[in-house]
Amino acid sequence: MQQITVLLADDHTIVRQGLLALLEAESDITVVGEADNGHQAVSLTKKLRPEVVVMDIAMPRLNGMEATRQIVKLLPATKVLILSAHSDDEYIEQVIRAGAAGYLIKQTSALVLSKAIREVHQGKPFFSPSIASRLSELYPDLPDQGTGIKRRRPTLTSREMEVLQLVAEGKANKQVAKALDISIKTVEKHRQHLMKKLGLHDTAGLTRYAIGAGIIENRVQVTTHRESGSGSKDPS
Repeated sequence: MQQITVLLADDHTIVRQGLLALLEAESDITVVGEADNGHQAVSLTKKLRPEVVVMDIAMPRLNGMEATRQIVKLLPATKVLILSAHSDDEYIEQVIRAGAAGYLIKQTSALVLSKAIREVHQGKPFFSPSIASRLSELYPDLPDQGTGIKRRRPTLTSREMEVLQLVAEGKANKQVAKALDISIKTVEKHRQHLMKKLGLHDTAGLTRYAIGAGIIENRVQVTTHRESGSGSKDPS
């Protein structure tokens, strides 16, 4: 029997362990790797070449939407299936535009998850029933790959998305530079370009944008600031 190779990407260990246990019971599905952040998901996908990546959206360092976009661009043969607790229209639109092959909410049963993996592996889109019905209402002319959705937000480069997420998570310029292995000056230039492109004027504005666009969850940014003891200022 042909095995469908799967990579699990979720920042919660208990969720990954639960998914692993569920999928191990399927005779035709093999989990080949696990990632706890978006960067690791992209790196492991390049290394392991799984046929399907089961991806969470809200993850540290690099969110699931941007990780999906990078994976689809680098390895178009790999299908990305979103499994998230979020079902807002904004999240759905973002991941479809990023190239995801399907979207499931985390209340999904093991039976539906395994079916979704098989379907996207065969090149067929798969959405949770509640999401599928909303898609048909919101985007009646939406083609399978989601290319018919009108862009309501400016297009950001992969590097801009990485900088935006780290800034919104409360990281200072030096921390962003270290995480991305770039200079502080380059970080500052990216921040300036982001503010100009998005029509924003400060870090608080970037953070609000990131939350509204589903790039980070509100609790992530709040927790980060409490732990670091920093306020709205961004020391470099």
